[in-house]
Amino acid sequence: MFHCFRKPWIEFPFPTIYYRDYEYSEMKRLLECDPTERDGACEGVERSCEIVLVKGFRDTEGKYIDYVTSLFGKKFVPVGPLVQEPIPDEKEDESSGIFSWLDMKERKSTVFVSFGSEYFLTKEDMDEIAYGLEVSNINFIWVVRFPKGANGHNGLMLEKTLPRGFLERVGDRGKILEGWAPQTKMLGHENIGGFVSHCGWNSVIESMNFGVPIIAVPMQLDQPINARLVEEIGVGVEVVRDSNKRLSGERLAAVIEQVVMEDCGEVVRQKAAEMREKLKSKGDEEIDEVVKELVTLCNNS
Repeated sequence: MFHCFRKPWIEFPFPTIYYRDYEYSEMKRLLECDPTERDGACEGVERSCEIVLVKGFRDTEGKYIDYVTSLFGKKFVPVGPLVQEPIPDEKEDESSGIFSWLDMKERKSTVFVSFGSEYFLTKEDMDEIAYGLEVSNINFIWVVRFPKGANGHNGLMLEKTLPRGFLERVGDRGKILEGWAPQTKMLGHENIGGFVSHCGWNSVIESMNFGVPIIAVPMQLDQPINARLVEEIGVGVEVVRDSNKRLSGERLAAVIEQVVMEDCGEVVRQKAAEMREKLKSKGDEEIDEVVKELVTLCNNS
């Protein structure tokens, strides 16, 4: 995204990372409607003196970090994943039954489905996602959110929004959570075998931290770029929309089955597991580098 802000007239030098035409048009529209998204990101960098700390790690993003450094003339320094281990939370009482249900499933047999806290699915997307989860025949936990004021009413909004008969047809194979779920605890559970995600950056990092392969369904802003990175490093597969931005439930089901069950998805599952081990073995190396940079900055000031 920084490239789009700083040098939109120049072709991005990394061909595996790109916006499709409809994604780029949508991003431009969103930023024109709310320029604070663009201005805030650039202003934060401009106000930094010599270094900019970013959440991430050099092993997967090194060349991109170096490129952004060249764009701004300031050193971008990764601080590591910074994923907090799951801790007890009062809200978890609401989802405790989900974990009892999940405990009864087979190892790596269930997908966790969540699209973040800043995006609400369209009715069309929700229908296709429901269809994909239904025909995949794979267990799922789906976190569904509605705009403020639409939640509640004993699940009436959920019942009205989901396809007729969906909950009855999936039966005990699927569970729906309205509004919130303890995501890191979900991803850390041994029976979660895939993450159907919008590819917000925090979600991508959390998934890699726990070794869970990603079924990427990007929605807006930087999410398509994150989804391409997920595919480039091999820890997930994107569900590609058509040229009219339509999501296909059949395609979603096929990617879920590939990533979670099929032999052709073994490479992705292995890459995700290797990424988890790599992040664990690196430990605090990124933070140690940050400390060195800050000490140097202080000594030179």
